[in-house]
Order: sequence, then structure tokens, then C-alpha cells
Amino acid sequence: MMKRLDGKVAIITGAAAGIGETTARLFAAEGAKVVACDVSMEPLEEVVGAIKADGGEAIAVKCDVSQENAVKEMILATMKEFDKIDILINNAGITRDTLTPRMSVENWDLVMSINLKGTFLCSKYALAKMERGGKVVNTASIATLGNKGQSNYAASKMGVIGLTRTLALEYARKKICINAIAPGAVDTPMLQAVPEKMREKMIEMIPLGEAIPPIDIARAHLFLASDEANFITGQCIFVDGGMSVGI
Repeated sequence: MMKRLDGKVAIITGAAAGIGETTARLFAAEGAKVVACDVSMEPLEEVVGAIKADGGEAIAVKCDVSQENAVKEMILATMKEFDKIDILINNAGITRDTLTPRMSVENWDLVMSINLKGTFLCSKYALAKMERGGKVVNTASIATLGNKGQSNYAASKMGVIGLTRTLALEYARKKICINAIAPGAVDTPMLQAVPEKMREKMIEMIPLGEAIPPIDIARAHLFLASDEANFITGQCIFVDGGMSVGI
């Protein structure tokens, strides 16, 4: 039986945990050859080990997406192992939350460097190796609608949306589709790190009544990376349980 990503090579950044890990496992189950990337090798190797144990194909590549040379090495490792790139999931990202008057320039720069510059670098070098029909899915956020204490994060993710739309136009001639997903409050270690009262308040704002399971973001990745989305490009899809509707 044909799987949705049979024969495809997919790079997934931030794959050591949370949404990235779930996406890597789902893509492998759907037939993709997965290049799982992260700065944390030990958990990343566990993810790759689990994929292989389930009969999938994957390699682990250490990569700090904010560093150009590291991204170039990641692309080289992918091409050496699989000789092509069909899909890029730009999932790596961080938060350094605090109100703007207290925010350090260092934390502003760090969030921008990983969330926005990292998306740019991975896209730039992966797209150079993609053939017609390739797919890129970037990660925006519901924070682009505004969220106290996240001026750096919200700005970086709004930048991701602008980058997504521009790349979609630039690569349309090659039939490469480039989109973004804007997750709401997803049940990942990042959400669990939020203070309990704040986390409960966030979940109360979700019309569907609960934090989004990571598998639902992974399924959105799968749809946009598959042939089912061949004429969707330049879009940002909110996967947030209706949270953005009520804001």
C-alpha cells in the first residue's frame, strides 16, 4: 500500500522533542526518509532509534540552525546520505519571555537568530537542492496576534510569515510550495515550562477546551508536505483549537 511520503527525503529541525519529534515519527511512518536535526544529540539519537525500531529510515544530524556553517553541513550530510531533499520542516525555535522593558538585547537577538534567521538559513540552503514539487513548512505562532511578554518571539514569528510569503513567490516557478503553520498552545515541554496559573489561563482561551496535541500539528505538517497540498502556497494556517478566532 502506497504511503503519503514514499520515497521522499524530509529534513525536520528541532526534532529531539515535542512537535519536531512527533513530526519525524509520523513522516517516517508515512514512508519518508527522515533527517532529524537538533542541537541536543542524545535525545535526537533516541528519536532516530525509535524510528528505526519501527522499520523507518532516519539519520540524526546535530545542527544549530542559527549558524550558517552548521546549516551547510546539515545539507551536505543529507545529500551524502540520500542524494536529494524533497521536504523541509522548519520547526526549531525557542522562547525567552519577559515584558519588553525587562528584555535584554541578548535575548532579543537570540530569539531572532534561531526563530527567524534559522528559518532563513535552512530554507536558503535546502531550497537550492530541491527539485520541482518540493515542500517547505515554516513555523509561525498564534503569538503573531500579540501576546504580552513575547515581543521578541512574536516579532520573530511575524517575520517567518513574511519570509514564507516571499519565498512562495520566488519559488513558484519551480512548483515548490512554501507555507507556514501557526500553532496555538501545544502540549509540549515548552508549554509545560509555563507557570501553572498562566498555562491554565492559556488553555481556558482555547474554544475547543484543551491544549493541542503535538500529533495534530504533525498531521498539518504531513498534509502540507504531501501531494494533497500541491496548489497551496504562501499561506499561514492556524492550528490552534479556534483560539485565534476569539482574539
